[in-house]
Amino acid sequence: MDITQEKTGDLGAKLKVKIAPADYSERVDKALKEQAKKANLPGFRKGMVPVAHIKRMYGKSILVEEINTMLSETLNNYLTDNKIDILGQPLPVMDDSKEFKWDNTDEFEFEYELGLAPEIDITITSKDKYTQYVVKADDKTLEERIKNIRRSYGKMTNPEVAVEGDVLYGEFVQLSPDGTVFEGGITNTASLRLDLVTDKKILKSLVGLKKDDVVVLDLQKTLNNDAAQIAKILKIEDADAAELKSNFQLTVKNVNRLEEADLNQEFFDKLFEAGTVTDEAGFREKIRTEIESMFEQDAERKLSNDIYAELLEKNNIALPDDFLKRWLKATNEKLSDEELAQGYDDFAKNLRWTLIENKLMKDNNIEIKYEDVFETAKQRLNSQFAMYSPSPMPEEQLVQYTTQFLKEKDNANRILDEVKAIKTFDYIKSVATLNKKEIDYDKFVELVK
Repeated sequence: MDITQEKTGDLGAKLKVKIAPADYSERVDKALKEQAKKANLPGFRKGMVPVAHIKRMYGKSILVEEINTMLSETLNNYLTDNKIDILGQPLPVMDDSKEFKWDNTDEFEFEYELGLAPEIDITITSKDKYTQYVVKADDKTLEERIKNIRRSYGKMTNPEVAVEGDVLYGEFVQLSPDGTVFEGGITNTASLRLDLVTDKKILKSLVGLKKDDVVVLDLQKTLNNDAAQIAKILKIEDADAAELKSNFQLTVKNVNRLEEADLNQEFFDKLFEAGTVTDEAGFREKIRTEIESMFEQDAERKLSNDIYAELLEKNNIALPDDFLKRWLKATNEKLSDEELAQGYDDFAKNLRWTLIENKLMKDNNIEIKYEDVFETAKQRLNSQFAMYSPSPMPEEQLVQYTTQFLKEKDNANRILDEVKAIKTFDYIKSVATLNKKEIDYDKFVELVK
């Protein structure tokens, strides 16, 4: 067997693989004999089918299979032995002028195109500086959070007259362009939250309404073209809600108001361990700490995104783009040229980051152990279960779920990629200089838009 390599550019190469009968004859003979032992054919006892008979019936397909296996093994071994890093997989070069007899006398020659991984040098030092935001809960955010919590534990009342923040419960009836009820149109009884009404003029017309009052509404304008909310009120599909042009008549059946819970010891003990919060000041500080803990995750995500963007910009990594586009098309038959054009930049960006990750992990001996993957998967599953049940899942059951979850290859690969990213960013943060900067939440939100 003979393999030769020819460079076709800085990031491209071609491999030629020549296979002579002497290279494959022994393998094919062995495969024929093994097939003869397993064959169960009419007129022959099992395991007693002559090899010559198997060769006549299956010789060509066995030869094809063995040649393909040899090619795969040969390519992988060659790339490994010669420490050639490639992107994607080798692409066979089609040559219609070559015709093989597949009769065990052919001298095969195959050609493959390679996309070579670029040589990169990534070094992180204390000279690399990033801003680590410490997001503070501003008064507005704190008050909104406290209000939501108090309303969650509050009670529903039915005042006579609606004010801002109330909910109007009533019947919505579709109207014709002339203002009359549209026969056979949409009718539904539902709730309209006044806190979702952004148009000040419309809100003013709704405040002060009471039971049995009637008002005509343009729901698109009332709910700022929020198709999901309109669909929810009218019990129609989102797509239909988005196209809806009609006005609706609302007949108020009830005014609902969620009164906020009193700031007393009973309320504090419902939220926290009994006795740990005893007054409003302690309650507010506890909520502020809770909010800022959630903000910390957002700030860490912002820091990671900044590192990601800066390293990609600073290390302008060249890729064999033409090869990669051909490879993507070859391995995704349903991928259209338009889809490829739209998605290639994101693919290339992710590939560049993968190269950076791999280089940093290799140069700094960053290891990923199975325990890391298992623990991360367990945490993710535990968070999902917590969304549906306030009671913690027993450890033994959580371990069983995690084990089962990681048996799925896609799940395992996704968690592995997540752990890889976590370890890479943790390393960068441990070496680079992080300048802490306090920022109010509303300003932070503007920053990450």
